[in-house]
Amino acid sequence: MKKKFIIDSDISKAETLPSIFYKNLEIFEDLKSKIFLKSWQYIGSDDLIKDKNSVFPLTILENYLNEPIVLTKDEDNNIHCMTNVCTHRGNILVFEPGKSKKLICMYHGRRFNNKGEFEYMPEFDQTKNFPRSCDHLHKFPVVKWGKLLFAGLNPSFDFQSIIDKMNERIGFLPIDQFMPDKTLSKDYNVNAHWALYCDNYLEGFHIPFVHKDLNEVLDYNNYLTEIYDHCNLQIGYSESDSDVFNFPENHPDYGKNVAAYYYWVFPNMMFNFYPWGLSLNIVKPISQSLTKISFRSYVYDESKLNRGAGNQLQKVEEEDEFVVENVHNGLRSVFYKTGRFSPTREQGVHHFHKLISDFMNQ
Repeated sequence: MKKKFIIDSDISKAETLPSIFYKNLEIFEDLKSKIFLKSWQYIGSDDLIKDKNSVFPLTILENYLNEPIVLTKDEDNNIHCMTNVCTHRGNILVFEPGKSKKLICMYHGRRFNNKGEFEYMPEFDQTKNFPRSCDHLHKFPVVKWGKLLFAGLNPSFDFQSIIDKMNERIGFLPIDQFMPDKTLSKDYNVNAHWALYCDNYLEGFHIPFVHKDLNEVLDYNNYLTEIYDHCNLQIGYSESDSDVFNFPENHPDYGKNVAAYYYWVFPNMMFNFYPWGLSLNIVKPISQSLTKISFRSYVYDESKLNRGAGNQLQKVEEEDEFVVENVHNGLRSVFYKTGRFSPTREQGVHHFHKLISDFMNQ
């Protein structure tokens, strides 16, 4: 099925993605090559490869893309991200984290340095035109922001431009001092299509109806959404000046009571900045009806935890899951086809659907 998705650029005229987008298996599989292979993904903290000659194997979007990669740090402290697949017969190279200057395949002994460059292969003396460039390990672009690491498989946009956009608002925060907190980091399974979770995140429209406690903290009437190329921002204001950011005078929001910045990066990353630090949420497709949400917290000021908009995150998550799962069940109806957008409250959802249609129609 090669279905075209048409989302009108005028939100006042546009219709949402049709229900078949969330229900059709072929479309779900097509998203791998059309969207996720062209995206950037969070791969962890730089603590994974803290020392020189460290190696750390990972799988990007396990149970969906299942792309095996390996992170290394060479003797010059440069970080490399490469395929964790031997270029001889496709064997996995690195099975456990550790330290090594060389990557040696346990199947037939092919050897690479920790920059991914081919070095040696036994019994290949008579092989013609060997080695070639394809005998090196394929390298992926990797971006480090503070302690956070991001890899692009075959990215269609520049992730540094996303960071630059976020830094316009949060650049005054010492991101290099944000420390991972495993006690605040959790995984949740949601019985729904991954895009429905993003749909829900991308609008504050539901806050007064779904999140009673959060609604008491945020000033719903002044809730703001800003749209950029491959990301967007929701700004949560507070009616009081407590539990808000303390901005320098040259900040674009100086004098405003901002309780939270909610950045979404296409297609599946959410950066929630609070006065205490960052809650990074990664939406990981597993099946059409199952999604894993990974919360990874980076704390800057512990004294501000459990206050304001960044309080009761698990309660908010449970409330979101209940709604998203109900929408997923509702979309099974043969009588629901598509909906419309609120021009004043659902700009983020419209942006998301427009990007999906643009990528899927290429």
